[in-house]
Amino acid sequence: MKKLLGLVVLSCIATSSVALAESSLVVVFPQTNYQTSAEKIFFLGTAPTDGQVLINGKPITRSQAGHFSPSLPLQLGENLFTVRHQNQEVQIKVIRVSTQAELPQGLAFAKGSLTPASDIARLPGELICFSAIAPPNASVSVNLANQTVPLSLQPQQAQLPNNLAALTGRNQPTAQSTAGKYEGCTTVPQPDTNVLTLIYGNNIYSGAVVPNSTKEVDLGQPQFQLTLNGKTITQPGTGKIQILSPAQLPVAEVAVDSGVARTGPSTDYSRLTPLPKGTRAAVTGREGEWLRLDYGAWINSNETRLLPGAVPPRTIIRSVGYRQLSNATEIVFPLQVPVPVSVQQGERNITLTLYNTTAQTDIIRLDDDPLISRLDWQQIAPGQAQYTFNLKKAQQWGYKLRYDGTTLVLALRHPPAIGQKRPKPLSGIKIVLDPGHGGKESGAAGPTGYLEKDINLTVSKLLRDELVQQGATVVMTRDTDKDLSLPERQAIISQQEPAIAISIHHNSLPDDGDAEKTKGFAAFWYHPQAHNLAMFLHNYVVKKLGRPSYGVLWDNLALTRPAAAPSVLLELGFMSNPNEFEEVVNPAKQKKMAKALAQGITQWFSSVR
Repeated sequence: MKKLLGLVVLSCIATSSVALAESSLVVVFPQTNYQTSAEKIFFLGTAPTDGQVLINGKPITRSQAGHFSPSLPLQLGENLFTVRHQNQEVQIKVIRVSTQAELPQGLAFAKGSLTPASDIARLPGELICFSAIAPPNASVSVNLANQTVPLSLQPQQAQLPNNLAALTGRNQPTAQSTAGKYEGCTTVPQPDTNVLTLIYGNNIYSGAVVPNSTKEVDLGQPQFQLTLNGKTITQPGTGKIQILSPAQLPVAEVAVDSGVARTGPSTDYSRLTPLPKGTRAAVTGREGEWLRLDYGAWINSNETRLLPGAVPPRTIIRSVGYRQLSNATEIVFPLQVPVPVSVQQGERNITLTLYNTTAQTDIIRLDDDPLISRLDWQQIAPGQAQYTFNLKKAQQWGYKLRYDGTTLVLALRHPPAIGQKRPKPLSGIKIVLDPGHGGKESGAAGPTGYLEKDINLTVSKLLRDELVQQGATVVMTRDTDKDLSLPERQAIISQQEPAIAISIHHNSLPDDGDAEKTKGFAAFWYHPQAHNLAMFLHNYVVKKLGRPSYGVLWDNLALTRPAAAPSVLLELGFMSNPNEFEEVVNPAKQKKMAKALAQGITQWFSSVR
């Protein structure tokens, strides 16, 4: 798992060498001038076993090998730490920054607090909301076109930590004072022939608007007004506001192989089913570089192209066909235009939803199939047709989704040939192993500075050898220390179409994690088809090796997202835990881990046949 780490040896001398660790005081994390918003931070490092290590004059606990990772509290602003071992000393400055916007003094808005912060476009009648941070006894409003929108001071709200807090168990909401935060909303109806006044910057425009206009209406920048102690200032917002015409919505087409659909207009929002290349949808909203598509998802405009003159895509669907390949069943959905889709895996089914689609389906042919027992369909809502594949077995082995012209093709992969008489247990089984990180992407580091990328590769090679002995065909995403991007790793899984894919990692913690106490083996999954594999391997390794458990977690990771095969990511232990680090770098323990994983994989295949 990636964590920003630095290496400081002796009197703040930076070095990439870990050879000094045996005779020197080494602080791997944090590096000096490190910035964080956490209330505490752990120090990761090592020193010779003779004598004590002191941080700001207080002795800290170390492992038998001399490693340490104590957590220390942080005050807002600069925090100075002196780490000492005998006559060696390291000075480190950690800066804790506030997550709250700083209230302005006097007649002013807080810097960067005006929202919308980027250009937005909305439908007529849709809420347009504004916010600002200003002194709590002020009067705040927004002028937009011919409207004045009052912004009211908001009561206290709860603040949610980021998603990484789930890894430390500190993910509960915390009370946060929102003193000085003003919010308000308005709507702008479809313009009519009445005179509409537009305020753009310091200019005022008036004019008649044609009824049912087929053009977007540019309302310009909102003007924020602040009155305090009888004085008033006006400040333009940073984003322009447009109202789209429902009669002529722009149409976007996905221009990349797999368009990333999200629940909101930034990468902070959750992913939805990726959209195949060629998918078309009307644009019902914009925010910065993000487009809201007519079925509700958002996509980055860089992954699309606009189709001038195109009307919002709508299609009917009639017959549904299928074709059986050697290793997959392809279900064929002939459409008039490529529309958005979503896929949901269940316990013994997989469901495909077509948006902007009306079914005229009367005939579906599906002969006896090695995977599917029955195909059902229903019109679940206007414009939403849903097809459910009832499966013969619970375990699913991957799927692919693509458009061939206007025809949607869903390929459901058949189970691998397991349980038959074969010379070895895994004969005929292809497995992709992904040693995490590599090249410039070093991953986490242990107390000595030993890098995660190197341990991942060592264990992956040992695991490869064990799996090959069991008859498996093993494809490594990398077998040397080289740069390999996450999309390149995903592409290998998609192209190779293995029975399973496993990414090997070693763990670390967010800044406020308890590195001294947190340890254990963890398995991560994303698609339901990978859940059973993740759970089985986790339970097997924990029991077989007597390892502590860090848990089985659903996680939106690049190497758990591939849908072409059950894909899991394993965190074999914590680099940031002084005692567990000694185990994960022990060659004998690495061999035992590889052997246990290979045995677990072999037994899992036997369990799902």
